[in-house]
Amino acid sequence: MTPARHFASPAEALGYALMLHQDGRHADCGAVCRAILAVRPDHHGASFLLGVAAFALGRVEDSQRHLAITLALKPDLADAFFNLALLLRGRSRLAEAAALQARAIRLAPGQADAERIVTLGAMLRELGRIAEARAVHRRAVAQAPDDAEAWRECGHTLRDEGQLGAAAAAYGRAYRLDPSRTESLGDRLFAALSHCDWNTYDDLCRQILAVIDSGRGIALPLLTLMIDTSAAQQDRAARHFHRAVVQPAALPQAAATVPVARPLGAPSGDGGRITVAYLSADFHEHATAYLAAELFELHDRDRFRVVACSYGPDDGSPMRRRLEAAFDAFHDIRGSDPDAVQARLTAEGVHILVDLKGYTRHVRFDLLARRLAPVQVAYLGYPGTMGSDVMDYVIGDRFVTPPEHQPHYRERLVILPDSYQANDRCRPLDAPVPDRAACGLPPDGFVFCAFNAPFKITPSMFGVWMRVLARVPGSVLWLQRAGRESADNLRREAARRGVDPDRLVFAPHRPQAEHLARYRLADLFLDSFPYTGHTTVSDALWMGLPVVTRMGGTFASRVAAGLLSAVGLPETVTTTLDDYEALAVRLAGEPAVLVGFRHRLVAARATAPLFDSPRFTRHLEHAYRTMWERHAAGLPPQSFTVPPL
Repeated sequence: MTPARHFASPAEALGYALMLHQDGRHADCGAVCRAILAVRPDHHGASFLLGVAAFALGRVEDSQRHLAITLALKPDLADAFFNLALLLRGRSRLAEAAALQARAIRLAPGQADAERIVTLGAMLRELGRIAEARAVHRRAVAQAPDDAEAWRECGHTLRDEGQLGAAAAAYGRAYRLDPSRTESLGDRLFAALSHCDWNTYDDLCRQILAVIDSGRGIALPLLTLMIDTSAAQQDRAARHFHRAVVQPAALPQAAATVPVARPLGAPSGDGGRITVAYLSADFHEHATAYLAAELFELHDRDRFRVVACSYGPDDGSPMRRRLEAAFDAFHDIRGSDPDAVQARLTAEGVHILVDLKGYTRHVRFDLLARRLAPVQVAYLGYPGTMGSDVMDYVIGDRFVTPPEHQPHYRERLVILPDSYQANDRCRPLDAPVPDRAACGLPPDGFVFCAFNAPFKITPSMFGVWMRVLARVPGSVLWLQRAGRESADNLRREAARRGVDPDRLVFAPHRPQAEHLARYRLADLFLDSFPYTGHTTVSDALWMGLPVVTRMGGTFASRVAAGLLSAVGLPETVTTTLDDYEALAVRLAGEPAVLVGFRHRLVAARATAPLFDSPRFTRHLEHAYRTMWERHAAGLPPQSFTVPPL
């Protein structure tokens, strides 16, 4: 390579460096740029290109430094702002990235194509600045009405605003503009399910199943749990999603070092304890926290050190304060890039990382894409496989992950003896019970309760519920309200099935204690399918409310069945919709049987394995110790069953 000083001018040398960069010779490009800067330290073009080349080589810190120098030399260089914004976004420094992106667009509106505008809108949405994101995406679709990504991002913002019908329409347009982006099908179906609009349900399900079976595109893993899929189909969708979406989210240097933890029993200041880090965005008022708070408190500190890594909001709630106190160390890693998170975990000497999110909302793919600890475990937040070797184990039980399901998981199955689900015995029991009128319930009549999220309601299950209402005179169905659109749609569906819409009653959101107290007014909980209840079913059982469920063939469709077994009420588990309907109708006519079930559930708070939090914690700790002992012995992950205490 000819040194830059042999060129007629720095401009000629920079042109050569740019050619090298375009040819993929990034190291040579960087060498020419450094030669230019040795002669002209104030050459902003060489500094900018050096930053771009450094990023292409995976040297993110160097890239950030050179781009910052560029902006100090030429504060109006829009391209430098655009590049630095993308770099900071990749390092989860969203607020800074959005500010730089917006400044670049103001500096050079002519360079602000739809892609750059859409990127700004996505950053604002991820920051929770929804109104600003909506305005930006409105500009993007106006500027480029045939841009599929602009419409998809517009759909995301409309969804976050609660405009679910408009979101579904935007996703539909995105898919029509670019049918290769098959994830838009899942986005559209989720928006439609969330506001209970089933007009396109069958067609969308057929298309998504065709995507999974053909392998011709991306099917959103969470969406596959909500429709009629097999465990094998969910596995295929997750594997493809990880390859296509998660792995590319890793920073260029993500395959670098793995934190080295001390072998178990080696001399150390922690006395040979195992350090377990829990990773989540849900350490606040959230269903995951409602289940797991006591688990974190009960870990045996003589044998385990427990760390939290939180990348979700601090809502200032009592639950957040309780969680902060439950861990030996609580790290707020919002805005921390993967390297910083890895350095934090290494400094903590973490042996086992437990991811509590999986493919659910607000997950950080940049963290899932790399190995942050020697042993990594998927638990609680996502009822299915991650489709990745990055996770060594998944925590389950004999119901949700029976041994014969191992072929459908990349992770090794760890089968707990009672239930995979943690439970918190501190859930409030003594909040005042509201009267029926205050909840919109009639003064008498049987109350069926279905408090699972509206997106879990499928047309076939709703049809079963309407037939149950028709067969139980005077009964009502008490549902969770998600918005006016969903309520109106469900009322129309009820009328279409010959049921008076007034027999549907909608429960608004309430704080946890008030919400739990409402369960005492219901007579029987009707579970959803194929995505059965998790926290909602545990809540119902904790409050003494019997639950009718159907057990299917996948993790998500078997959770409620496992919970009922662990609480000692297997009689209410069915395996077909016909049996489900018949059982719900029969129990509505047998009040003495329901009273007996209630008494059993009240007694189960103190006796059933489902609510025996110390027993559950010891089982989980046994699992962690087994995992670590295999790793310390140089053995690969292997499925195993934890023996009962």
